[in-house]
Amino acid sequence: MFRGRYQHTIDPKGRLSVPAKFRDALAQYDGALIVVPNDYCLEVHPLEEWQRIETKLREQSIFNPEVRELSRLFVSRAKDVTLDAAGRVLIPPDVREQAGLSKEVTLVGGGLPQFEVWDRGRFEEYERTRADRLPTLFERLSGLGV
Repeated sequence: MFRGRYQHTIDPKGRLSVPAKFRDALAQYDGALIVVPNDYCLEVHPLEEWQRIETKLREQSIFNPEVRELSRLFVSRAKDVTLDAAGRVLIPPDVREQAGLSKEVTLVGGGLPQFEVWDRGRFEEYERTRADRLPTLFERLSGLGV
């Protein structure tokens, strides 16, 4: 669904221009998106895909401590945003701060139904410090039949 890396900037108002290839992938949705910071970056989910996550979470026991923790620490950070007519997303200031985003960002699509927005320097460091893991990850994927 979302594939590739793109270098972009967040303007002073907090607007991020979504690459044309990602906008093409979003065309099947109505422009409603969810943004949620994770450990390293900002995840951007089409609302329909995010609702699938919430449905799976609701199917779990509310008495499961991990479900409650995930709900409190991750899902509660999610915010509704929309893709405007110019192909931009307004990222709220608190979300930008939680995700560690500054002006220079890298959008990362890894073939999943969501994409990530990274602070450019943070992504470069992430990739640099983990590049040696790639052969192990390829081996693990081959064990899954990929």
